[in-house]
Amino acid sequence: MTTISVCIGSACHKRGSYAILNRFKALAAEKGVSDKVTIAPTFCLGECKNGVSVKVDDKLFLGMTEEAVENVFDQYVLPKLG
Repeated sequence: MTTISVCIGSACHKRGSYAILNRFKALAAEKGVSDKVTIAPTFCLGECKNGVSVKVDDKLFLGMTEEAVENVFDQYVLPKLG
């Protein structure tokens, strides 16, 4: 099981973190791995000045954009799932 945490604290929320969270959920469903991935909102990851923060297991991604979600999903999430 892989865990994706998307910061929804004030700074990240203002930068579109809910759209990013929903994009991760949509990709998991599209690729048929929703049962193998936990995608959840989280509060502050301590990187407010660096844009939306996303954590995939122990790897932190800063300045995440909705456009970058699929790349992160394909490169870092899918390989963990086998």
